[in-house]
Amino acid sequence: MPRRVNLPPADELFRKTVPEATPASPDDAGSSGPSGRVRHDEKMTVYLTSDELLAVEQARLKLRGDLGRTIDRGRLVRAALDIALGDLAEHGTDSEIARRLAAS
Repeated sequence: MPRRVNLPPADELFRKTVPEATPASPDDAGSSGPSGRVRHDEKMTVYLTSDELLAVEQARLKLRGDLGRTIDRGRLVRAALDIALGDLAEHGTDSEIARRLAAS
C-alpha cells in the first residue's frame, strides 16, 4: 500500500500573508510605520563606527530582554528611520533630525 500525503495546492502554500503596501508619496514619508518582517526589495548600505554598531547591538539586546521578542538590527533601524522621517514630516526644520544634521 503506497503512502501518499495530500498536500494543499501550491498557490495556497505560497500565498501572500501580508497585504501589499501602497506606494507612499513624499508627503507621507514616515507616516506609514516601519515595514517590519516582510521581504524587502531594496538595499542600502550604511557604515557605522564600532561604537555606533555596539550601541545598536546593545539597544537590540535591551529590547529583546524587555519585550521578550527577537528583534533584528534591520527592524530596529527601520523603526528608528520611520520615527525620524515622521518627525521630519511633522516638524520640518524644527525636527530632531534636522537640528542634528544642521549642527554637524
